Parts: sequence; structure tokens; C-alpha cells
Amino acid sequence: MTIKQAQITIDNWINTIGVRYFSELTNMAILTEEVGEVARIMARKYGEQSFKESDKKEDLGDELADVLFVLMCIANQTGVDLTEALEKNLKKKSKRDKTRHAQNEKLK
Repeated sequence: MTIKQAQITIDNWINTIGVRYFSELTNMAILTEEVGEVARIMARKYGEQSFKESDKKEDLGDELADVLFVLMCIANQTGVDLTEALEKNLKKKSKRDKTRHAQNEKLK
């Protein structure tokens, strides 16, 4: 599935199963909540925090998909084509960071 197809699929889902989009502000709050759930898993799986019994069933892939879903909702309702935005962003980064990371002593 392409990014464009995913945005269309999510829009169709929202308008049928989801009834309608939440407000942009509500979706921003939901996105923050979902990113927090990813952070919780990362802190326990890759960081120093230990898992609680209730944390052990959490699925990082599912939580990342929740972030992507809400991000695409926000893009849809604000008229952002994420394919175009990502392509533009990668061009910007490629030009700006052409030698920056290669010259970073911390990365060697």
C-alpha cells in the first residue's frame, strides 16, 4: 500500500466506520497519546525501565500503526498529501545534510 492509498483507505474508513473525523485539535491530542504509548514500549524494551506485567502484551508495531493512522487523519483533514510532503522533505534534508552527518565525529 502506498502512502496515498493509505490516506484514501483511512479517509474511507473514517467516513464509514468512524462516522466522521474528530477535530484537528482532538486528533493532535490523540497523536500525542499514541506517541506516548510508543515511548512507553521503547523505554521498556530498549531502555532501562522494566516491564510491568500489564506492559508485556504491548505490540510496538501496532502502536506505531496507531501513530501513522492518526497522523494520516490529521493530514487528510488539513489537506496535506503526505507523499508530496515526504518527497519535498527528503529533498530538503538531502540538500541540507549532504555532508553534515558524514562529517559528524559522533557518528563515526
